[in-house]
Amino acid sequence: MLKRINQDIIMSDKVKFEIEFVIQASPQLLYQYISTPSGLSEWYADNVNSRGEMFTFIWDGAEEKAKMLKRKSEEFVKFSWVENEDSSFFEMRIIVDEITKDVSLFITDFAEDDEVDEAKMLWENQISDLKQVLGSK
Repeated sequence: MLKRINQDIIMSDKVKFEIEFVIQASPQLLYQYISTPSGLSEWYADNVNSRGEMFTFIWDGAEEKAKMLKRKSEEFVKFSWVENEDSSFFEMRIIVDEITKDVSLFITDFAEDDEVDEAKMLWENQISDLKQVLGSK
């Protein structure tokens, strides 16, 4: 379920956007799927390999490299695409509502101004795959 969308213009040509999805899974399990090559291979890319902080994401035979900039167990991961000259990144943050204990995955990403809707749809499809892998609704 899509809960919130925000947009801000950054200094490059790219637009920052944020999307929040409710995920019915424990933060511990969800973190394994957003922070490890094997977890990311289940839903984000066809295959993911890592060597230290460098991750290689493979889609339809094409490779994209990203560096894991930051991570905190059961809370978030932040990647930067190696090929990009700008300061864009993508981050997946796990948020647990203190009252309801609902778990959400909060995505921050960047896209060209005319590609934001397409990028959001891509995330929605990928999160749908993640939910299926997790057995979440």
